[in-house]
Amino acid sequence: MKKPIAWVMDTTGYVTEEMKAHPDVYIVPLNIHFGSEEFIDGVDLTQAQLYERIKAAPEFPKTSQPSAGKFAELYDKLKEEYECAIAVHASAKLSGTIASSTAGADMSGFKVYAVDSLALSYGLSGLLERGMELEKEGLDAEQIAQKLEKETADFRNYILIGNLTQLYKGGRMSGAQYYIGSLLQVKPIVQISQEGELKPIDKVRSHKKAVKYLIDHAVKDNKELGVDTFQIMHGNSHDEAENLKREVLKVIPEAQIIVGDLSSSLAVHAGEGTLALMWRKSPQ
Repeated sequence: MKKPIAWVMDTTGYVTEEMKAHPDVYIVPLNIHFGSEEFIDGVDLTQAQLYERIKAAPEFPKTSQPSAGKFAELYDKLKEEYECAIAVHASAKLSGTIASSTAGADMSGFKVYAVDSLALSYGLSGLLERGMELEKEGLDAEQIAQKLEKETADFRNYILIGNLTQLYKGGRMSGAQYYIGSLLQVKPIVQISQEGELKPIDKVRSHKKAVKYLIDHAVKDNKELGVDTFQIMHGNSHDEAENLKREVLKVIPEAQIIVGDLSSSLAVHAGEGTLALMWRKSPQ
């Protein structure tokens, strides 16, 4: 007898230890390119190696989504064991991964409910975890996918970009935004909008003010909506992330906070020193 649902996520999401150990969770890596060299995210290149390479490389690296063929290979295996899959992917506005996943499912003839998270990082992870909770509650795959699509609107994120040059050269920031940010020496705060686009939402003059900006928004949703579960994602800046965690706990003592690395495929664009504070609007 086949199992009901396989869970699929790409490596723009934050892969928790629980996901790595879960027998029904399958992670599909993106590719990272340094010139003619290609690496598989999370397999061929460690976080430390990535940042060292970025510092030494004459050109910034690029990323590419897994091919439809890669997804088809996975789905061919899964259809032997599962009735269907729910695949949670990076925002279609920021990555072509969901298109590859859908094409791979068509090639394989396997039923896959592909969910556009309209997000990156823990925006994917939180949806996948939520979906697994809904499965335990007895919902079927179609009901879960529909519910997850609605709940993408609950994701909140405030991101302090570590390296403007990387974001600009990676094509994720306009020349005008880069020029103004560099000229004024400001710290831009960006956000993945509810439409799944990366947008600048504010700029501040110091790192300290930027951190306060992130915390103030967390406190607002804690007071108004009871949110007490947060995620801090960082680009090779563990000490800064732990400091942010301490500052959040000073004002929200009951907060449950996960601290984790940005995936390599995100670090390529956001850069070293990036700090993000994320949560779901609906309390867990």
